Amino acid sequence: MPNSPADSSATGSPEGLASARDQLLAAISRLEQGGGEKGVARQHRHGRLTARERLDRLFDPGSPRFECGLFSAYGMYREQGGAPAAGVLTTLGVVEDRPCMVVANDATVKAGAFFPMTCKKIIRAQTIAERARVPLLYLVDSAGVFLPLQEDVFPDTDDFGRIFRNNAVISAAGIPQLAAIMGNCVAGGGYLPVLCDTLIMTEGSGLYLAGPALVKAAIGQEVSSEELGGAAMHAEISGTIDFREPDDPAAIERLRRQMAAVEGVRRWGGHDGGSASARPASDLMEVFKSGPGSQYDVRDLLACVVDAESLDEYRGDFGRSIVCAYARIGGVACGIVANQRKLTDRSMPGGKAGPAKSMNMPGVIYDDSADKSARFIMDCNQKRIPLVFVHDTTGFMVGRDSEQGGIIRAGAKMVNAMSNCVVPKVVL
Repeated sequence: MPNSPADSSATGSPEGLASARDQLLAAISRLEQGGGEKGVARQHRHGRLTARERLDRLFDPGSPRFECGLFSAYGMYREQGGAPAAGVLTTLGVVEDRPCMVVANDATVKAGAFFPMTCKKIIRAQTIAERARVPLLYLVDSAGVFLPLQEDVFPDTDDFGRIFRNNAVISAAGIPQLAAIMGNCVAGGGYLPVLCDTLIMTEGSGLYLAGPALVKAAIGQEVSSEELGGAAMHAEISGTIDFREPDDPAAIERLRRQMAAVEGVRRWGGHDGGSASARPASDLMEVFKSGPGSQYDVRDLLACVVDAESLDEYRGDFGRSIVCAYARIGGVACGIVANQRKLTDRSMPGGKAGPAKSMNMPGVIYDDSADKSARFIMDCNQKRIPLVFVHDTTGFMVGRDSEQGGIIRAGAKMVNAMSNCVVPKVVL
């Protein structure tokens, strides 16, 4: 442990042991204060409880609890002002007579932002819960990744993205996961609660992939936080959350009631050698376009790869920004999920006049496409046929319409399907 609070050279005598104990207790006290009085005052000013106040209300009175990883990130991130306990509390405790693991962002520390050690600490908590088969409860209040260190948050196998993979795998194992958003829930961090089995959100909280300022910079759209990702919008329009509560105490009571309710294929086709593709493989680079503003029909690209006349498109008139299809490659049955790199039509409800039309941008993933892809991936998994992903995308669509259409929910569904899919996967 870097910069340990106790000087090991002074622990050989009773006086040294007493001194080391006092230093350790003082360090524990400082860490338990999180971001200090100013951070606590900021939380209360916004009408929110601190992470430790939330835990005190959540756990059964007088029940035992064990905090894991209090000294995580001790002495680290000094240039950024430090991150006491890595900005997140991970505690084993008892809720409604049921043991569980609780992960609570400490918004008094850099608004609950994710440091590299924050990710590792949460993953460790998930691992403990999975092995012990106890429910996981997430009290979400985070501004997302700590941007000055974002290059260190994503790259490793036990970093940010692993959290979401674990969410999906833990749910598939039948271990309950419940989340309550009681503050900020931004960008990639939005997947953690949405991948849970039950999601609660308080008034005044925000859940969105991109905040108003980023949306304006990216697509020029002006929109309020409430309209973009408030509790009312997610409860009434996007359908992302299960329960809307007025404040932290009400959300915690809802969590407790939910905890009280917790009680503890076949192959498709064969290999016949296949046939030649409809177009020669040498045409691939003629079809593919990568310059700014360039477009191509991904079906033309697939025609250079799959066996002739084997492509059977899935829901071709829905979610057109992604092409899903059954096909054969060299006689081997497979499923294909490919980003569409040209403008496509998007049908929407249009009242008495019939469906209204809009356009999907090339290479962008929309909510209906993500939903379609998730269902297709699950179907391929049931059929036990391998999946081929033709990856050429700029990411998920942002903005008011996208958030209200449930882009976080649809994206989380796709992550879940991918994480639990056991068939071979190839990415191009």
